[in-house]
Amino acid sequence: MLKGIDPLLNADLLYVLRAMGHGDDLVIADANFPSETMATRKLIRMDAADGPRVLKAILSVMPLDDFVPDPALRIAVVGDEASVPEVCAEYGTLVNEASKGKVQLGQIERFAFYERSKKAFAVIATGETRLYGCIILKKGVIRPGE
Repeated sequence: MLKGIDPLLNADLLYVLRAMGHGDDLVIADANFPSETMATRKLIRMDAADGPRVLKAILSVMPLDDFVPDPALRIAVVGDEASVPEVCAEYGTLVNEASKGKVQLGQIERFAFYERSKKAFAVIATGETRLYGCIILKKGVIRPGE
């Protein structure tokens, strides 16, 4: 155990978060996502945790990239891009809170999400069973004094 570190952040995940550099992508995937196929570099399994729980833990230690317009992206609902599934609304709230209102959750078309996932630093496979419970985070920087 570590003081001040969410216990959900296991050694493998902490290693990945620390090894990532500015601009690297991290995918948090739902249980239906083809994580084994998409994780071309590193796959971390967190099957006992849902997506929002994993996102909250990660955002407690990882900054989002403030040099790009959309450092947090969810999969757009196929055939209804205006729809915001409940899990995505939860993601949006967590992203907004962690960034102190500076970042809004964006969206990306399903197959574009898949292609970007293949290039991600890591994919985290969660036990999230709600559809469209996937999000890509772009790691930011920690400035001196933060």
